[in-house]
Amino acid sequence: MHSYYEEDVILQTGKSTVMSWIRERELSFIERLTANILKAGPMPKHVAFIMDGNRRFAQKAHVKRQEGHSQGFEKLAETLRWCLNLGIHEVTVYAFSIENFKRSKEEVDGLMELAKQKFSRLLTEQESLEKHGVCIRVLGDLTLLPADLQQLIAKSVMATKAHNKCFLNVCFAYTSRYEIANAVKEMAWGVEQGLIKSSDVSEVLLSECLYSSNSPNPDLLIRTSGEVRLSDFLLWQTSYSCLVFQSVLWPEYSFWNLCEAVLQYQLSYRSLQKAQDLHREGQALQQMDADRTCVAELLQHRGNGKPMDAQSRQKELLNYTASREERVRCFLNALQHKRDTFFSDLSSQAVVA
Repeated sequence: MHSYYEEDVILQTGKSTVMSWIRERELSFIERLTANILKAGPMPKHVAFIMDGNRRFAQKAHVKRQEGHSQGFEKLAETLRWCLNLGIHEVTVYAFSIENFKRSKEEVDGLMELAKQKFSRLLTEQESLEKHGVCIRVLGDLTLLPADLQQLIAKSVMATKAHNKCFLNVCFAYTSRYEIANAVKEMAWGVEQGLIKSSDVSEVLLSECLYSSNSPNPDLLIRTSGEVRLSDFLLWQTSYSCLVFQSVLWPEYSFWNLCEAVLQYQLSYRSLQKAQDLHREGQALQQMDADRTCVAELLQHRGNGKPMDAQSRQKELLNYTASREERVRCFLNALQHKRDTFFSDLSSQAVVA
């Protein structure tokens, strides 16, 4: 199913990804002019990329596959700089799918070794990362990875955790369905720990339990190479995003391709905003209905036989809503602490060769 991008993209993480945020190359005059025109309209704040087509590019150019990967690697660096020039300060990339583990042991081992090299190089750029405020997040189930790679990733995440000028989210050992299933497990853990009640579980809470909970949903998702599918990438988060599928192979991606995608986003902006607003209103109504149902059950359980006036019912509802929100807040704090501890413990063990 994932015949192209999954191998391609793993080669696009690491030093060059980081360097992209601190490249000094500026736009040409015509590129700056175009960027300024685009920025007069609504701009996406968060863009996700499925970088597809490295191997086909290598075949087309009659070069070795590794050269195709190398070209794709450099293209990500260039594209991230374009994003910064356009005022896009958050980017998410699909780096390694859980589906990749189904490949041959030799190929998987090679990809893991390559990732270790790239994250090791990333750690040498801490001064530049701090200077430019780059925060690196890695989204996925790191426990599926070799221990030494887990440690390198954790150290990279912890080294940039306090930075807040721009964000690069690398989806590694990730699929969207796995992420959603994990979010359900986290809520079940919260119930087991007595932090929340089963009645507190909701669509909004599930969103807060995803790996990407610290980021807004992508405004725009771009996939190159002509493939028209999401390949289990950010399925939940892109429900109300602008999806753009472009035929260009990833190593041939240009500033003008990115501008075209942004323009498509702008043309869709009003309808997307309307859909998002309606969805948020629907979520709020669902939560209110759920709270009312819970209050009605509580009052029935008390069973004093006396009907309650509307004002008293409203007071009970407000009290219940406040207590639920406090439970959810404490649960999410505990969940964040659990995740932070996982990274900090791994980071403290990391020894970079």
